Amino acid sequence: MRIIVLFNLRPGVDPAAYEAWAASSDAPTVRGLPSVSGFRVHALTGLLMGAGTPPFQYVEVLDVSDMDQLGRDIGTPAMQAISAQFQAFADNPIFLTTREIGA
Repeated sequence: MRIIVLFNLRPGVDPAAYEAWAASSDAPTVRGLPSVSGFRVHALTGLLMGAGTPPFQYVEVLDVSDMDQLGRDIGTPAMQAISAQFQAFADNPIFLTTREIGA
């Protein structure tokens, strides 16, 4: 299963501070979870078609190999700390679960 997280930063959060934290803390911790087979964070840079800006600043993409294990992983002290830090950066993130079609 793939989980997609769409979010903007909270007002006043420095994008450089968030991106440094994501690279040094968030990504290594999440990638180290037994339930996660892949994790990427992307800054959205524009719209492919049309003018304007994307409705979100960032997207996280998690490839989860075991949802039951993910539930256990999220409950660990390390992930609780990462989650609290993420919530301090992200303004109402949207977590989407997916199902692949035509694989």
